[in-house]
This record gives sequence, structure tokens and C-alpha cells, in this order.
Amino acid sequence: QVQLVESGGGLVQAGGSLRLSCKVSGIIFSLNTMGWYRQAPGKQRELVARIGSVGYTDYADSVKGRFAISRDNAKNTVYLQMNTLKPEDTAVYYCNTVDVVLTWGQGTQVTVSS
Repeated sequence: QVQLVESGGGLVQAGGSLRLSCKVSGIIFSLNTMGWYRQAPGKQRELVARIGSVGYTDYADSVKGRFAISRDNAKNTVYLQMNTLKPEDTAVYYCNTVDVVLTWGQGTQVTVSS
């Protein structure tokens, strides 16, 4: 049974930092490209960062230079370090595979106050 469990969100002031974690089970984690997605109120879900099975990373322009995605294959966990947060980063953040999207987890809310 596939499970994606996100954590680490919260309320932070603009300029602050948060680190999100996502524990994955039910798939061969190490073989999958993993991504962090976000969905702001009234907007479509978007992919903001992805990391390949061997560590290649890619970012949306809106977060490039501020966010860093990483993974620990021994722990089946993917992380998102978010620095210099902006109010426009406010959203529910989700992790998922990139190539074949699985059932979504509950996400973790990130709220950035100005």
C-alpha cells in the first residue's frame, strides 16, 4: 500500500525558513524521481522541485536559489529546505513521484506572513 506522509509545515514570517519531510512507503523509493508540489488557494497544483534517483535536482524558477530538495534513500524520505520564504510561497505542500503520480497524501500547510 502506497503512503506519502508529509510533515514540517507551519506559520513563518517572510524571510524565514522551514524544512519539510515526506516519508514514503509502498514503492521502491530509491528508483523513483521524487518531487515536491504545492497548491495555493484557487490555483492549480504545481511542481516546485524534483530529485532524480541519483540526485539530479531541478527547480521551478519561482523557488530557484531559495529551496533545496534532497533525499535519504535509506530512510525512504525526501526533504525540502525552504529559505527566504515569501508570502507567495503560502500553499499546501505535497510530495509525490514525478513520472507516475501516486495517490496524494494529506500535504502539509505552509503559511508565510508578511
